Amino acid sequence: MSLDYRSAFDLAPIGLVISARRLIVDCNQHLLAMFGASREQLLGQSFEVLYPSTAEFERTGERIAARLGAHGFYADDRVMKRLGSAQLFWCHVSGRALNPADPHAEGIWSFEDLSAHRQLTADLTAREREIAALLIEGLTSKLIGRRLDISPRTVDVYRGRLMKKYAAASTPELIHKLLSA
Repeated sequence: MSLDYRSAFDLAPIGLVISARRLIVDCNQHLLAMFGASREQLLGQSFEVLYPSTAEFERTGERIAARLGAHGFYADDRVMKRLGSAQLFWCHVSGRALNPADPHAEGIWSFEDLSAHRQLTADLTAREREIAALLIEGLTSKLIGRRLDISPRTVDVYRGRLMKKYAAASTPELIHKLLSA
C-alpha cells in the first residue's frame, strides 16, 4: 500500500496543525478528536479558541515568538481547552516556524493530550498554571522569571501559593504532586 503525505498527516497518532499568522490553516483527525471539534469549527480560526483565556493566548504568543525567532522551534506543556465541553486539560505542544525571521508567519505544530498522565486542578489561576508547567520542566525561579518577564521573587510567591494549594513542603514534592495530580 502506498501512503501519500496527506493520508500520513490525517492519520498521524498525534494532533497536527499547519498555521499562518496564528490561524489554523489545516489540522488532522487526531487534533479534532482531542479538542472535540469539527474541521469547520477550527479551519480559519485563531488558536485563541483552544486557550482557556485571551490573556493566556496572548502571553503564550509572546513567549513563542521570542523563542521561535531565536531557535526556529518551541515546545512546552500548557493548559488548553476542549471546544465541545470547555474542559481544560494539560497538553504538550511543540512547533517549528517555517521562517524564524517571521515566527508567526507559518508553522507546523504538534499537540499531545497529557490528561491521562496529568490531571488539572481546577482552582489554579492562569499564571499558576504557567508557573507549574515551567517548574515541571525543571526551571529555576530566575529562569521562569526571565521566560515570563516577571521577577524571580514573584515566581517564588506563585510557587508558595502552589505549595499551599497542593500541601507540598518542598519544590520536589510540589513537582511530584503536580505530575501525579
